[in-house]
Amino acid sequence: MAANSGRRPFRLLLTGGGTGGHLFPAVATAQCLCARLPDSRILFVGTRRRLDRKHLERYGFEVAAVHSYGLKGKRFWALLQAVAVLPLTFAEACYHLLMFRPDVVCGVGGYVTGPVVAAAWLLGKPTVIHEQNSVPGLANRKLGKIVDRICLSLPDCQSYFPAEKTVLTGNPVRSRIIEAGADDGVLDKKKTLLVLGGSQGARAINELVVDVFSAADPALLELEIIHQTGAADEQTVKTGYQAQGIEAEVCSFFDDMSSLYRRADLVVSRAGATTLAELAVVGIPAILIPYPHAADNHQQKNAQRFAEQGAARLFSQGDLTAERLAAEIKALIADQDALSTMSQNMKKLGMPDAADRIVDLCLEMAEK
Repeated sequence: MAANSGRRPFRLLLTGGGTGGHLFPAVATAQCLCARLPDSRILFVGTRRRLDRKHLERYGFEVAAVHSYGLKGKRFWALLQAVAVLPLTFAEACYHLLMFRPDVVCGVGGYVTGPVVAAAWLLGKPTVIHEQNSVPGLANRKLGKIVDRICLSLPDCQSYFPAEKTVLTGNPVRSRIIEAGADDGVLDKKKTLLVLGGSQGARAINELVVDVFSAADPALLELEIIHQTGAADEQTVKTGYQAQGIEAEVCSFFDDMSSLYRRADLVVSRAGATTLAELAVVGIPAILIPYPHAADNHQQKNAQRFAEQGAARLFSQGDLTAERLAAEIKALIADQDALSTMSQNMKKLGMPDAADRIVDLCLEMAEK
């Protein structure tokens, strides 16, 4: 790791957001920098979404927002609005850069990353981007041509960027989740199923899992259920379990994921890169149901790597029925050897030092 002694307070500007998948690796990187250099200053420049600001302020970091809208997959009028606001976004980004005076600017993906990192490049600031997925998003693909270095979570996407700029770092995971991965777990407890749809929720998964338990199968009814639904489906899912007399811990969004990971024996989840990185660090076997409409089908490609390594079972949303999902959950829960093997394979894919690697790179760039 880079030497830290005698250094003036380091200033890191992080930009990105729009989903937890972009936000949480940035939080993990900031936590790592602050642990190593406690006098450091962090500024997050993100979207104006209330959820982004709420999460970041909870961690105690400085937050600024710019007007920004996504470009990819938008209808004509939404695309026109997104393009029309770009000059304002760029001006706001330049203002925050000039006021904060960062040593390094690091983009973690999402549409806000593009104009902020481009403004940093124009102002001569050292620039880094981090790509979480196996297929890079539009902003990072474009920025790859101008930034100084590109951090990759997965080796699959190296071909999208100039080879001399890339470094495989892994996907940063928040410190408390790394701590959960170091625990031995709780023995002699009921098996726990954790259902995740990402920070936005996943209606298809919500409906499938509730249907799984409608058959009142005794083997499934022995499970403890923790279900993250997303805001839109929380009440519907609660009502669905209650109608069947099933006790389940249901919430639109859980703040303390580390405690849930400690309890989970099996996860049913989408295949977002950050969720997969967290599962790998903790070593939790998974049934993955990729979001079929993800940009460039990146969730399918994310999931394939974990399935091929024996860490997860992969199912297409269009082909999966409640009966088939129930059978898969029952088979895995009943086979502790299979769960243990999947857990070990999952851990092999984890990179708990990812944040340290990115911080090292940022410190080295600032020295140059």
